[in-house]
Amino acid sequence: MSRIGNKPIAVPAGVEVKIDGHLVTVKGPKGTLTREFHKDINIAMENNELVITRPNDSNKIRALHGLTRALLNNMVVGVHTGFEKKLEINGVGYNAKMQGQNLHLSLGFSHPVVVTPPEGVTIATPSTIEIIVSGVDKQKVGQTAAEIRGWREPEPYKGKGIRYSGEHVRRKAGKTGAK
Repeated sequence: MSRIGNKPIAVPAGVEVKIDGHLVTVKGPKGTLTREFHKDINIAMENNELVITRPNDSNKIRALHGLTRALLNNMVVGVHTGFEKKLEINGVGYNAKMQGQNLHLSLGFSHPVVVTPPEGVTIATPSTIEIIVSGVDKQKVGQTAAEIRGWREPEPYKGKGIRYSGEHVRRKAGKTGAK
């Protein structure tokens, strides 16, 4: 039995779920998300809760059961409270600033790196060394944060680069100078 797939999803007040066959639309105060799910998984609304059931116990269907429940839960949480990822910049001369909708990063390259956020994702810079990526779609928020981090991942010798807030970078000892 799938422990995740069998848990019902509580729909909070202010969130509206519309099920049209296998197309599910979730509308809330932060926005609207629509996703089409696999035809073998049944999604139903019962007593203000989303219930996901599967027709049989084949390996593929069992895997889709938990996946469908997790994706639906992310949709409900996203339109109700939203998701955000915080990034920190470490390094002398490394900084970030917003110019309109675009994020301009100075990361030691000969040119500034310009990141344009995708539709539904907002980027904010409370300070020059902090970046906050937020939105309703968990996948888009995570992907955008990973792309920003990918421009200058933290290196293990000095720890310079862009890292997630709270991420631990394993440091290495440098050369010991053979004399």
